[in-house]
Amino acid sequence: MNLKNIYLIFLLCCALGLHAENGYELWLRYKPVNKGNLCESYCLKSRKIMFPGETESLIAAKKELQAGLSGLLNMPYTEAETLEDNMLVVGTPQSVPLFEKQDFYAEINGLSDEGYLILDCTIEGKKAIAIAARTDVGVLYGVFHYLRLIQTNQSLDKLYIQENPKLKYRVLNHWDNLNGTVERGYAGYSIWNWERLPSYKEQRYTDYARANASIGINGTVLNNVNAQAKSLRTDWLVKASGLADVFRPYGIKVYLTAKFSVPKEIGGLNTADPKDPQVRKWWKEKVKEIYSLIPDFGGFLVKANSEGQPGPQDYGCSHADGANMLAEALEPYGGIVFWRAFVYQNERHVDRVINGYNEFKPQDGKFAKNVFVQPKNGPIDFQPREPFHPLFGGMPDTPLSLEFQITQENLGHAGHLVYLGTLFEETLQSDTYENGKGSTVSKVCKHTGNLMEFQPSPVFLILVQTLIGQDICSDKPTGMPSVVWHGIRIQAQAK
Repeated sequence: MNLKNIYLIFLLCCALGLHAENGYELWLRYKPVNKGNLCESYCLKSRKIMFPGETESLIAAKKELQAGLSGLLNMPYTEAETLEDNMLVVGTPQSVPLFEKQDFYAEINGLSDEGYLILDCTIEGKKAIAIAARTDVGVLYGVFHYLRLIQTNQSLDKLYIQENPKLKYRVLNHWDNLNGTVERGYAGYSIWNWERLPSYKEQRYTDYARANASIGINGTVLNNVNAQAKSLRTDWLVKASGLADVFRPYGIKVYLTAKFSVPKEIGGLNTADPKDPQVRKWWKEKVKEIYSLIPDFGGFLVKANSEGQPGPQDYGCSHADGANMLAEALEPYGGIVFWRAFVYQNERHVDRVINGYNEFKPQDGKFAKNVFVQPKNGPIDFQPREPFHPLFGGMPDTPLSLEFQITQENLGHAGHLVYLGTLFEETLQSDTYENGKGSTVSKVCKHTGNLMEFQPSPVFLILVQTLIGQDICSDKPTGMPSVVWHGIRIQAQAK
């Protein structure tokens, strides 16, 4: 055997031990901690787990904790029903009544619906780490945070972490078409396999929900803003309900885009005029049907009177008239409307930079309390560099949402190495001077919440067309840090 063949055999033997990664697991890889002393400390503090509870969200959290600890620490996941030293205790006061007797019980009660505590404590004389929350979804978020501490080799000594999301709505927007294609999509075909829903729910839907919940995303718009009317037909709503069932344990609500002309296209009416009583009645009945299928439906995202899309101006009505009609139908169920402020007609004389401002500024204060007017981060159209949209600071009496884009439409079509976190942060920290120096975009958005009955701040930040495609990671793993920034960092920007 010559030397060349020996080298070849050697390389083949080495290859047997290699494990290729395709990026599918994203940041939930849970590879073993390779620092010996640190790993021993983690194992000691997570040796036994008390984690009662049988709700869907608690079961999801428990599965995640089991997968995470087993993978990171290479140790069995061991539950116990009685307290021991060095135990991890996880739950709500309802699932772990012992929490009601602890000094930190008042702090649990002071958390928001999605907040959580992670702290070193002593329970009935036993040293423990508690992951506690008021709600099951809060527990899920706490579990993800705890695993992230281990993943990033953080110390678990003297832990005291209290988290309450600054933003109530943290939503992804898919520009996915019902035929499986994706507008401005550079990640292959749509992740949603509509033909097989709702009867067959693919594993990647659960993995999508896990990844989003792990960074605090709590909503997803399933379809393109250039909407098709049939997305609100009963058969398509049933399909959407299948996705909602998968996402619900992970605290993720489903939203749908609504084409304004739907009452005409599928409702049998001869008009979509928002002031027509029959049109208003039709929308109320349609919304009632949606909530019968998706009880936690989030609401509608609407693109109207822009780039050829139908809208209330077709009938001599204002954006507020159209948005308020939908808001009226959604309000009894707690649903909301996101009404896009990126509006312009395809005419040469229109100045797109000021068109949205000119149309929406005069309507400040005329929108219903559950309507969010939604400008893009800048006044042009997701440019690599542009100033913040002038409606931020220009509509003090209207709740505003903020629209970002992760898909790299104007940044190499996802073919270039781009990180967008700094762009997002620059927008949020830009000063509008609405109320003097320091009135940043993030604070302006937060303060619009004073008009609302939502707590915490109802700022909505949406990613227009995410990078997510059929392979979850989109075949563009270098773009996913921008998604992580949106989920984790953006919650802290409304300070």
